Amino acid sequence: METAPTLICIPDISGFTKFVSDVDIELAAKVIPSLLNNVISTNKLGLKVSEIEGDAVLFYKTGPLPKFEDLIHQMRKFYTEFYKQLIKLNIDLKHKTEGNEIEDTLGLKIVLHYGKKIGAVFINKTTKLIGEDVIIAHRLLKNTVPLNEYLLVSQTLLDEYSDEKNFNNFPWGKLIKQEEEYKYLGDVDYSYVDLKPLVED
Repeated sequence: METAPTLICIPDISGFTKFVSDVDIELAAKVIPSLLNNVISTNKLGLKVSEIEGDAVLFYKTGPLPKFEDLIHQMRKFYTEFYKQLIKLNIDLKHKTEGNEIEDTLGLKIVLHYGKKIGAVFINKTTKLIGEDVIIAHRLLKNTVPLNEYLLVSQTLLDEYSDEKNFNNFPWGKLIKQEEEYKYLGDVDYSYVDLKPLVED
């Protein structure tokens, strides 16, 4: 099996468990696929879909990394278009939510990670990514970030852009450094930034 440097991107719907437990399955079956399809159709960076994981999409891209500015623009687009779709669904399905505001329950968090040795196997015509860095990317979804909606960028990925960009500030907020300790993986450094200001008036 060949390995290759790979960018991993996981947009994940926050509030998914609460939403599914609060509404009937028919409504959830309309809302969640609509939001995930919206995320996939918003992809303009040439990211490939490896898996759709219930409330998340696992994107990947091998080869040269995009410019940091282009990567962040894509993440902004994921979030702002997701939010527009949330508002539309809230209006279209309000009569079925029994007072539960879809846009108040659901949100989006995005994890970006980079690994230099990620393998790919093909199972039933789909690409399955394997390797420690794939595990790290998924573990980063379980973190202590005190926000429901954010962009999280691993230090491993930031290091790849060290000559291109000053990472202290984004146009809408400041990156905050943090680390997590994961069993078998040790300490994983990352930075995160709040996404909510992108849609606040």
